Amino acid sequence: MRLPPIVLMLASSLAFATPASQGSHQADTAQLAAMKSSMPAVPPPSTPTTEPQVPIQAPGQMFGSQLFGGAFRHSAGSGFNPDYQISIGDRISLRLWGAFMFDGQLLVDPQGNIFVPNVGPVTVAGTRNGELNQVVGNHVRRVYKANVNVYAALDVAQPVKVFVTGFVKQPGLYSGIAADSVLSYLDKAGGVDPDRGSYVDITIRRGDSVRKRLSLYDFLLKGRLDLAQFSDGDVIVVGPRQHTFAILGEVYNAYDFEFGQARISVSDALALARPKPGATHVSISRRQGSEKTSEYYPLAQVGDVQLNDGDQLTVTADRYVGTIQVRVEGAHSGEHAIVLPYGATMADVLKQIRGNSMSQTDSIQLFRKTVAERQKIMLDLSLQKLQEAALSARSSTKEEAELRTREAELIERFVAKASKIEPRGQVVLDKKSLQTTLLEDGDRIVIPERTTVVMVHGEVLFPNAVSWRKDYRVGDYIDRVGGYSQGAEHSRLLLMKQTGETQPATSRNKVSAGDEVMVLPKIESKSIEITRGITQILYQIAVAAKVILDL
Repeated sequence: MRLPPIVLMLASSLAFATPASQGSHQADTAQLAAMKSSMPAVPPPSTPTTEPQVPIQAPGQMFGSQLFGGAFRHSAGSGFNPDYQISIGDRISLRLWGAFMFDGQLLVDPQGNIFVPNVGPVTVAGTRNGELNQVVGNHVRRVYKANVNVYAALDVAQPVKVFVTGFVKQPGLYSGIAADSVLSYLDKAGGVDPDRGSYVDITIRRGDSVRKRLSLYDFLLKGRLDLAQFSDGDVIVVGPRQHTFAILGEVYNAYDFEFGQARISVSDALALARPKPGATHVSISRRQGSEKTSEYYPLAQVGDVQLNDGDQLTVTADRYVGTIQVRVEGAHSGEHAIVLPYGATMADVLKQIRGNSMSQTDSIQLFRKTVAERQKIMLDLSLQKLQEAALSARSSTKEEAELRTREAELIERFVAKASKIEPRGQVVLDKKSLQTTLLEDGDRIVIPERTTVVMVHGEVLFPNAVSWRKDYRVGDYIDRVGGYSQGAEHSRLLLMKQTGETQPATSRNKVSAGDEVMVLPKIESKSIEITRGITQILYQIAVAAKVILDL
């Protein structure tokens, strides 16, 4: 593998750059900004973490505030409520068939009647929606004793205007129909004020009387919403928020919660937040004036512990690892998953491995997720340094700055390709550490098959697998695949063992069956920083992923 000439030109030009005059410095600054905008930054490395005890979402959002985003304001009731009482102005759909035919809509008049042809006025005001068909049918059958069938249903409920006030975003008078839900009217008013309003103290008033009290938590948590029949002039009042507690940690609902009474039990609070299956304990932080106190309980022992206004709960999973599971792959005849006690070592696994005739147990490989994550972080840091080195060099002329911008595209492609490399996370094992290496949950152990080939790749003419011979050295294997390519660096040879050990090599090094010989590319540059950066990245990729990056 060989770096393209344009990358070598870039490195050379970086080495010979000299401080520019004031005019050329301005041109260089403009081109440097263009280079930065055109090159995608390597994603900042993230530190590998174990399963967090506290979720990313911190409290601060009131539970219920997610309700009002416009989903209810455009929905209209259609008389589906069986307890809805027919009112003046409603429209009734009526069908008669048989000996007498009729199909039409009838308006409930100011006297509360509908006029049925050949039957006369029928009083329906105050009738429950669920009983409407029966009431109309009884009146029709007084005239038509037989051979006439009746179907009556509420078609359009009466238009009404309802006041929405209290702690909502936009108090006012809102139009709808009598069968609309309280959620529809609240949504039209912008919803409950998330900073001051109450989600558990909502009142529907008619004149001086209270018709219904509602809690939106019943709808959110239980799917229960009492349907109210509205009339012109009804008032929906959202009360002020009174008491709250915050909860976070191992729960599905990490929010601030509201409660109406002066105190609430921890058990009831946990029922609102829904702890996750692994949760074990809860800590309570209380503030009373300038004094702060803390309490800590197992979930099974919270009993009747009471919360006060402003308390904060943190639910944790304080559990210790009892067992771990590792995967065993490759040439063996035993189980592919082994459960071990926490703190087990490779020696405990070796006792349970059932080898076969193809197992090469002296070259056992261990792959670990946390090691792969760490290798990825180190690679990303190296790529960032390379980008910084390419962008921080100065140009003496405008033409040189423009050339540098074009040349930077090669570095951009190199960084983009290198950032996609996924390290394998192999842990180097030797005879001394093989027995004592501690295992982690999720480790992958591979038993290599016996092999009689040596892989040779990198900057050679014909990368290939070569049959192993006891008297062959590194140089002999390189000769067998056609020798070095023009871009090869003869002094940068790597010999990689199956155990994960990687060592610099010369053409005289001995080679074992199953080894890999890698020839790294030659980097010709007068810029020591660029040369060192690219070389370091190529080494990292070769060791972590066992590949030579093709530019």
